[in-house]
Amino acid sequence: MSTPLYITAGERSAEEILGAVNEGRRVVITVSVVGEEYDVTLRYDGSVYYCDTPTRLHRHEQESEMRQCIRRMGYGKESADRTVEPANGAMTDDE
Repeated sequence: MSTPLYITAGERSAEEILGAVNEGRRVVITVSVVGEEYDVTLRYDGSVYYCDTPTRLHRHEQESEMRQCIRRMGYGKESADRTVEPANGAMTDDE
């Protein structure tokens, strides 16, 4: 088994995180929520992507679903294809 990759949320892009997961590495992401830190582990078994949080293990059948989860949960740093709308400050995807 490969050495796990330990990172902090926002340290790497979604593509970098997925690249490590697709290579067979577990990616352990330290996340801060309401002043508390916890670890989320992302992994891929060759057919299913897994997000293992302290309260839930959930699955993604496709890489695109995992990418969306990484972005939605804030695990990856913001990419160049995301912009802030000045009127309301909402994030939008330009994909």
